[in-house]
Amino acid sequence: MADEIPLRADAQLNRERILAAAEDVFMERGVGVSLDEVARRAGVGIGTLYRRFPSREDLLAAAYSARFLALAETSRARVVDLDPARAFKAYMEELVRYSNVYRGFAASLGVVLRIGTPGCLATSEEGARLLQAAQEAGAVRPDISFNDVVCVATAISLATEQDSAAEARIKHLVGVFMNGIVER
Repeated sequence: MADEIPLRADAQLNRERILAAAEDVFMERGVGVSLDEVARRAGVGIGTLYRRFPSREDLLAAAYSARFLALAETSRARVVDLDPARAFKAYMEELVRYSNVYRGFAASLGVVLRIGTPGCLATSEEGARLLQAAQEAGAVRPDISFNDVVCVATAISLATEQDSAAEARIKHLVGVFMNGIVER
C-alpha cells in the first residue's frame, strides 16, 4: 500500500467520503452492514467503493488505520516503563480493546492486520517486537508466534464484545493467556 499512486483530487475526496461514511455506519451498526449502505451514505456508487476498497477487509483496514497507529504509538511510549512481559500483556489488552470498537470487527482482525495499511503494519510490527522481547527475556515460550497472539486476541475480543463488564473480562482473559504462554 505504501507504493500507491497519488489519487486525483476527486478520487481522493471520494475515498475520504467513503472512509467517513464507513466510520459512521460501522460505529452505528457494526461491520456486518451492507457495503451498499456505506456507498449510499458516502454519496458514491458501489463500483467507486470497490475500486478504492476491493474487499470489506480493505475498507476496515483503511478505516482502522489511524486507530492502529495510535495503538502502536501508545505501546511504544509505554514500553519504557514496563518489563517485557508487562509490556506485552498491556499490548494484548489494548489490541483486544481496539478490536471491540466496531461490533463484529474482531472476526476480521487477522485478515485486516495483513492488509498493509500504515496502522496495520505498525500494530503488527509492535506486537511482534514486544513478543520477541518477552521471549528473549524468558517470559514467553519461544514457540508462540504473532499469529498465535492474533488468534487469541480475536477469541478474547469475540468473547468480550458485548460483555457489560468487558474491561475486567479482557484483563482476566489476557491474564489467563499470559499464564499459559509463560516460559517454564
